[in-house]
Parts: sequence; C-alpha cells; structure tokens
Amino acid sequence: MKPKLDYPEAALFLSPCRSSWELPQLREGLVRAISDSDGISYPWYGNTTETVTIVGPTSKPSRFTVSMNDNFYPSVTWAVPVSESNTPLLTNIKRDQSFTTWLVALNTTSKEKILLHTIKWRMRVDIVVDPSQPLGSRARLVSRLYQEQPRVLGRMEPVPPNAMGKPNANDAQVLMWRPRRGPPLVVIPPK
Repeated sequence: MKPKLDYPEAALFLSPCRSSWELPQLREGLVRAISDSDGISYPWYGNTTETVTIVGPTSKPSRFTVSMNDNFYPSVTWAVPVSESNTPLLTNIKRDQSFTTWLVALNTTSKEKILLHTIKWRMRVDIVVDPSQPLGSRARLVSRLYQEQPRVLGRMEPVPPNAMGKPNANDAQVLMWRPRRGPPLVVIPPK
C-alpha cells in the first residue's frame, strides 16, 4: 500500500496572485491523509510489483520482493487560469508534499491487516520563473538540489481510516485561483 499525502497543496504564483492544486479535505483539517492509490484497487497503490500473493500455509520461510515507483507529473499554467489571455505571467512554482507508505500484510480470508513497516519521505521544490526570458532560460531551481530520501521508521504509525478508501488524491484535488482581491475561485473541481 502506498502514499498518503500529508501536505495539501502545490502553489503556482502568477505575480502577485496565486493558483494552486489543493486537497481541500487536508487543507481544512477534515482528514489527516488521502490515499494516493491507483484509484482502482483501494487502498493499494497498485497491483503489479506493489503486491505479492502468498498461498499458505507454507512449510518453510520464503522471501518476497515488493516495490513501487512514484513519479511526479505536475501540470503548470503559464497564464492566469481564469483569463482568456495566454500572456505568460508565471513567476514562481512551489511544491511541498510529504508521503507515508505502509507495507501491510493482508489475510484475504479474515481481512486482518498487519502493519510491517512505515516509510516516509518529503518532496519540496521552489522554482523561480521569468517568462520574459527565452525558452530554456526561463526557470531556475532555488530550492535544494537533492530531495529527502525515503526512510523506514523505527516505529509503526497507524493508517488513518479515511486513507483506506475513496477518494484518491487525483480525484480529490482542485485547481484554485486566489486573486489579490475577491474570493478564491475553483478552476477545476474535484472528480
């Protein structure tokens, strides 16, 4: 089973206003985590290399390998998302997300879940953008070059109950526009 997002937003700054991909349930403190599952096999991240089925009882110890690979593919708009203009105004991209993954054994007969490991990591990115520069020269990373690596915790953390079901992170996120004046606008609602 894999990532539960702890941090609620990734912000795109369109000077001096802001648009951001947000998870309202997290931002408002209604939940502690949202599943980052594949959206099909809740709450599991996937059902290929992320899971192993063991038919038992077994007569000897066995070793199994499970693995997961997570890649970020955020979309960023150069222009104001609630405008008809395509004028590039993007000045900064900030992303701060933390993840918790649990390695869990599941007895498919009794449905008992046994926590085996808790793994945590965090991803923080800060990029300044000058849209007046030529392509290839517009963006510059100002945050650290290397990200925090995943770490296996010495203690187990319980899985928040709401992270065991729908919605998954992709279906729960919204694109918000936060202007200098006036109320925020939902540009893309949750699915």
